[in-house]
Amino acid sequence: MNNIQYLQRKDIDEEAWNRCIDTAENGLIYAYTYYLDAMCTAWDALVLNNYEAVMPLPWRKKWGIKYVYPPAFTQQLGIFGNRITKTLHLKSLDLMQRNYVFGEYFFNFHNPPIGLQKTNYVLNLNQNYSSIRQNYKSDLLKNLKRSNRHKLRYQSSSNYQNAVTLFQLEYGSRISHVSANDYKNLNIILKELQKRDQLIIREVFDEKKEILAISVCPKDNKRIYFLLSVTINNGRSKQANHFLLDQLIKEFSGNSLLLDFEGSDIAGIAHFYKNFGAEQQKYFFYRWNQLPWPIKLLKEKSLDAQ
Repeated sequence: MNNIQYLQRKDIDEEAWNRCIDTAENGLIYAYTYYLDAMCTAWDALVLNNYEAVMPLPWRKKWGIKYVYPPAFTQQLGIFGNRITKTLHLKSLDLMQRNYVFGEYFFNFHNPPIGLQKTNYVLNLNQNYSSIRQNYKSDLLKNLKRSNRHKLRYQSSSNYQNAVTLFQLEYGSRISHVSANDYKNLNIILKELQKRDQLIIREVFDEKKEILAISVCPKDNKRIYFLLSVTINNGRSKQANHFLLDQLIKEFSGNSLLLDFEGSDIAGIAHFYKNFGAEQQKYFFYRWNQLPWPIKLLKEKSLDAQ
């Protein structure tokens, strides 16, 4: 018999939870307890039987009302496990909506479709580099040829703080919904991942030793996540971002891992990832609003204005 429990964070068995994420075919790094603890204001969860499947529920409170929200730098959550049925999905959805009158939630790629379709791209690294490169598109190969003229240098780093700072400076104004506290939390989880030997940081420099691009990639037993990537102005003209990704793929080729590009529905970015031979992987965004009137109306108006 399937028994789904609603558990508060304090009542969750961390070892059993993380084992479920480890062994689930759709396990993602965002769903480990240490990632959720760092990135969420608060979170509770739905748990099937003895942690056969789990579903994290990040929440906040406003005007005395608890609601589900998508934490920054956490692309997909949803139900994790190896037996995700439509019935389990519907029951979980019902329980979530009973406990929270409003929510915005991203269901992972292995969950049944619901709401608005979103797009991610992934590249399987289980082949050797030359085999992967055979699937590169012609315009990518041209850009890599251009980057070679600048004698770029690719190297590892441990300085995730520098990457976060550069990311804020370069892109912060475009993603104003990401708060100062979100960046603080990001530094917390990156520090934790680094301690766990689950963080890959790579930089690209030119001949003058000027940094042109940097990427910060968490890693688990299934994926390398292209979580944070920054290309400085001078790096764009030298195709430093193309060079960095190509070198990252070369470095980790032959591993039974996916390179998770973390997006995107933006046409230009999607085209960039597809040039590397990445395959589309769909996931879904779901919103519900059962707030009392007139709060419901005010919320709808604020969403329409976004």
